[in-house]
Amino acid sequence: MKVDFIITVITLLSLSLVELLVPCLSHSQTTGFSRNISKPDSASIHSFAIAQKSNDNKTPLETRLVNANTQFGFNLFTRVSQQGENKNIFISPLSISLSLSMIYNGANGVTQQEIAKTLEVNGIAIKDVNSFNQKISQLLINTKGIDLNIANSLWISERFPVKQSFLDKLKGFYQSEIMNLDFNKPSAVKIINDWVKRETKGKITEILSPRDSNENSSFFIINAIYFKGEWLFSFPEKFTESKLFTLANKTQIQHPAMSRRVRCQYFNTPKFQAIRLPYKDNDRPRGLSRFSMEIFLPKPNSNLREFQKQLTVKNWLSWSDEFKKSRRSYSEVYLQLPKFEVQYDIDLIPYLKQLGMKVSFDPKSADFSDLSTEKTLFINMAKHKTFVNVDEKGTKAAAVTVLGGVKTGPAEAMIVNRPFFFTISDQQTDTILFMGTVNNPSSK
Repeated sequence: MKVDFIITVITLLSLSLVELLVPCLSHSQTTGFSRNISKPDSASIHSFAIAQKSNDNKTPLETRLVNANTQFGFNLFTRVSQQGENKNIFISPLSISLSLSMIYNGANGVTQQEIAKTLEVNGIAIKDVNSFNQKISQLLINTKGIDLNIANSLWISERFPVKQSFLDKLKGFYQSEIMNLDFNKPSAVKIINDWVKRETKGKITEILSPRDSNENSSFFIINAIYFKGEWLFSFPEKFTESKLFTLANKTQIQHPAMSRRVRCQYFNTPKFQAIRLPYKDNDRPRGLSRFSMEIFLPKPNSNLREFQKQLTVKNWLSWSDEFKKSRRSYSEVYLQLPKFEVQYDIDLIPYLKQLGMKVSFDPKSADFSDLSTEKTLFINMAKHKTFVNVDEKGTKAAAVTVLGGVKTGPAEAMIVNRPFFFTISDQQTDTILFMGTVNNPSSK
């Protein structure tokens, strides 16, 4: 059953994945691929290796990059939620930022500057962004008890020239798999979708459709993330029962809800309640955990729209401090949480344009000269697809982001992606038989 409300599990696969967290306590316990794939060898990984410091010893640059990732996620989520009001929304800021960071290495000039602005990394050297992304990815997947996979890939047309320096960065920093394909063959889409299915443990089975791949396709950059975590203290299934849930329009529905009493990190403000639910972590003592889900519930005198206006790095850091304070005196909370599953997909291009990344999608102005010798290369696709399931045992989540690039051929291009006027005419007599305008091609 799908529930008609916006899921606000903030940064489930972003900032909260790298913070050392102290959890709730229970009330009773005060790649099998073709040889064409090029995987990073040990030498290339070693040459880009970075010492892994603990989260408590972050440098000022690392702190700035963590905050940049968080702000990018909030910026994007805010714009997406404005278009999808009263609908379930679930995105992975980490998946999207990793994909954009990879294409960032191939951009130049204004194109590069706009991507930096969108990612909130203005003034930070690309090599530092790459090193940070490599370090974060290594730290995230190195946890026993949590099943977390982060995978990157670059799929290149057999006729498309890619600069070796770009390939080296993707292999070295992002451990990206690289494969040449004939995108004009139907098998190309299946090969890519099979990779996505494998890397997300079958939770996302398709990111490309047959119409997405053709002789004009030049490359696809793809990031896939899979997360599976069990609650440190699961919800007893015997307590799950149908409960009322009030939608944004005040309509009430019946929906299965889990419940239990917990002592945990929790705080209460005049506008919302917040709770932190930990996942099992076999690397740490029973009273500690790295991974958690944060849930923010607006008060009846407020609403989700008002809460989302507060999504800033400053507020997030303040809320994180509140959670840390609650370590010293856990609150006893009766928690009722609906079971839910969300499958979500979105075209990122309009939202990335809103964030200032415009030239990358312009066939006349885009500059990806650090990626290829092709002069007329631009991004024509930015898709994002996610899955999340929350039940008594824990959480399964997956995300895939794909960026597709094409070359235009002639210097001039006409992309009919806005309202237009058209006619049907007779060339011999210069007679116009029909004329009209199209403002919304979806309307009949």
